[in-house]
Amino acid sequence: MIRIDRRERTAVVFFDRGEKLNAFNQPLIQRLTQVARDFEHDHEIQSIVLTGTPRAFSSGMDLDDEMWHMPDATDLERRETYYSGVRLCEAWERLGQVTIAAIDGMAVGAGVALALACDWRVAAQDAYLYVPEALVGINLQWGALPRLITLVGPARAKRICLLCEKLAAEQALAWGLLEEVAPAGAAVESALELAAAVNRQPDVAVRMIKEAINATSYALHRATAFADADQSQLSGGFVAARAARDAFLKR
Repeated sequence: MIRIDRRERTAVVFFDRGEKLNAFNQPLIQRLTQVARDFEHDHEIQSIVLTGTPRAFSSGMDLDDEMWHMPDATDLERRETYYSGVRLCEAWERLGQVTIAAIDGMAVGAGVALALACDWRVAAQDAYLYVPEALVGINLQWGALPRLITLVGPARAKRICLLCEKLAAEQALAWGLLEEVAPAGAAVESALELAAAVNRQPDVAVRMIKEAINATSYALHRATAFADADQSQLSGGFVAARAARDAFLKR
């Protein structure tokens, strides 16, 4: 599911589950989390481009994933599973390297959450972002909500999460969710150009500056999102949420 191309000081991480438009399931989440942890001690790579497939960065969380169906799990096992996405995004956010999400096709729900954990986002002109969690009766989790608010402000964050409108790349750029819009099919190439610019800077300075900016900007993120997976597990069991998921799957 994972392929890593090392190009001098840049690593390009391709993830491809091979089905369901790259929807996240537990094996993919675990693999991507381990990839980020492996880069923590890499002193050669200074920038990382994270991308999915030409059809989709990710269509979100797989609604057939085991997290939705765990009748025999203990409470702790169930909670551990719900927090797997939180740990994934935390692992990518704390990397010392500059991380760039290259988005082709779509980034939906959890796909948006992972992209928000990266430093920058580049999307193809024909790509879009979509947060449909409210349609299935849950909140936006994986620690993504404070990251979203930091980028676009509270009013636009409410519109994105409550109205579940698809954001075309140009609109996402105007709202501050993207750094660049690339020609169709060229998201990775544009991300590599940004990465090359980063690589020309002194490596220690890059890491210190990134850490300082994150520490200043994200100081309250963990404090405000620490229970989002618990909230999602609770709300996902509501009668209205189960009915919403069933309706969503039939669309």
